[in-house]
Amino acid sequence: MGRRTVNRGTVRLSVRDGVAEVTIDRPGKLNALNEAVRGELTEVFDELAGRDDVKVAILNGAGDKAFVAGADVGEFAGRTAQEQREVYRHRRVYDALAEFPKPVICAIHGFCIGGGNELALACDVRVADTTARFGQFEIRLGLIPGAGGTQRLARLVGPGQALRIGLSGDLIDAGEAHRIGLVELLADKGEHLAAARELAARMTRWSPVTLQLVKKAVREAYERPLSDGLAAEKELFLEAFASEDGREGVRAFVEKRRPRFRGR
Repeated sequence: MGRRTVNRGTVRLSVRDGVAEVTIDRPGKLNALNEAVRGELTEVFDELAGRDDVKVAILNGAGDKAFVAGADVGEFAGRTAQEQREVYRHRRVYDALAEFPKPVICAIHGFCIGGGNELALACDVRVADTTARFGQFEIRLGLIPGAGGTQRLARLVGPGQALRIGLSGDLIDAGEAHRIGLVELLADKGEHLAAARELAARMTRWSPVTLQLVKKAVREAYERPLSDGLAAEKELFLEAFASEDGREGVRAFVEKRRPRFRGR
C-alpha cells in the first residue's frame, strides 16, 4: 500500500504500514513553532491517537537545515506577562505529544533548539543524524525553558548536564547529545528519517496493546517512586496478560509460530 500525504498547512501527515509520519513543514522559517504549527500538530496527534491503522508515529522537520529551530519569538515578543500566563492556561503541544498513547520517534537533523528541543524531549525515542545541533537558548533572551527544557531534560540526561545546557546557552553536537543520552540513536548524515522508519517497523511487528502498555509503564518509572512504579508495572503486566493479544502471543510461542496480533 502506498504512502498518501495530507497537507494540513504547516504540518504534513502520511500513514503507511502502521506508521504515521508527521512533518513540520515550515522550512523557510527553520520550522519555528508558531501558533499554527502548534495547533496543527496537536490536532494531528489527537486524531492519530484514535486511529486503529496507526501503531507508531514519527515526528520530523522539513528542509535540510533544521528539525525545529525554536519558538517563533516574534509571536510572543509583544505579549504582556498576563497574556503569556493566559496562553499557558491552554493545553500545549508538548503535553499533547507526551500524552499520546502510542510510541513517538523523533527524527532530528540540523538545529533542534529551544522549543524544538523541548518538542523532541516530549517524544519517546530520539534519532538524530550527524548534522543535528541541540541547545536551550532561552537564557540568551533573559528567559528560561518553559516547556520541559529543565524538567524532561533533567530526567533524561541528569541534572548536571541539564544545568550545563540550560545555563550556558551553548550548542552541543549530535555526538555529544548521543553520549549524554539526549539522543538514543545516531545516524549518518541524511539518514535520520530512514533510521527512524527502520526502528518504527521493528515496533509495528508487535501488539498495539503492549506497545502502549510498555510506554505507559516506562513513564511510571520517572513520574513515581520506585515502589509505586513497580506496583503500577505489575498491574500493567496483568492487563497485558489478560488481553487477547497476550493470550495469542503465549500460544504462538508454545506452538512455535508467528503471533497474529489484533490489537485487543
